[in-house]
Amino acid sequence: MIEKLKEHISEIFVGKEDVVENVLICLISGGHVLLEDVPGVGKTTLVRTLAALVDCDFGRIQFTPDTMPGDVIGTSIYNMKTGEFSYRQGSVMHQILLADEINRTSPKTQASLLEAMAEGQVTVDGNVYALPQPFIVIATQNPVEYMGTYPLPEAQVDRFMMRLSIGYPDAEAECRMARNFLDGKMDKPVEPVFRAEDILKLREDVKNVRVKDSLLQYVREIIELTRESSDFVTGASPRAFLSLISAARGKALISGRDYVKPDDVKAVAGNVLHHRLTLSSEARIRGEKTDRILSALILKARIPMES
Repeated sequence: MIEKLKEHISEIFVGKEDVVENVLICLISGGHVLLEDVPGVGKTTLVRTLAALVDCDFGRIQFTPDTMPGDVIGTSIYNMKTGEFSYRQGSVMHQILLADEINRTSPKTQASLLEAMAEGQVTVDGNVYALPQPFIVIATQNPVEYMGTYPLPEAQVDRFMMRLSIGYPDAEAECRMARNFLDGKMDKPVEPVFRAEDILKLREDVKNVRVKDSLLQYVREIIELTRESSDFVTGASPRAFLSLISAARGKALISGRDYVKPDDVKAVAGNVLHHRLTLSSEARIRGEKTDRILSALILKARIPMES
């Protein structure tokens, strides 16, 4: 199922198989994704194509400074005929939500997504409304332009399972994309190949992927190394620990296994931990990079050796 889904996405979103795989890992692991990249590299195309292929309800909200929390989670509207308040759904009431340029809106509006991302529900005027399942938030932000932006606070960044960067395609992929555009392939309607129920089934399969105690200790050591490093202001949180385990289980399932290997952890650790770590002032002065420090720390962790 996963291979078929990857193949169909790659027909439209060309040349970034690793990004597609990581988004699918988050989808089947119940995590959310932060896409941080320059405009025009296909972020919206990727999300819209994914939603169409799995036949999930897709919603998009373009964040601006005047976007209100009620636009996201919904609001209560007074009905003059009945004399009662009724709930009008917000943009969050979709199975796959594209939160475009999330750093363009105020912290109050950004925070309105916290309950939805953590608990799969929203509370409006004391009433709790469950979100449709499967539910995933894929947020985007531009890492270059900071004029008129509100950087996401650490508490909200920590809610995303992965931070991904798409980057520019290579020459061959970009020419293939242009040929698909000229041939009209990118305008053809995308037919669903799976249903939302299939994604829920895959999420249950991920929960059945086995993780040995020795591997838990391996993941725990990676987390502890980030906390002990003087190059980071704060280390990875317990939520990061759980997210890394969940992402590794998703990676194992995509690889066709029902157990997690250390290679699964190493494959997803960078994308899971990068956005949760802040360089210290001394590290920034030395010109250090988060990815390089994190890679070195992962190599320090003792890999469990079992027969």
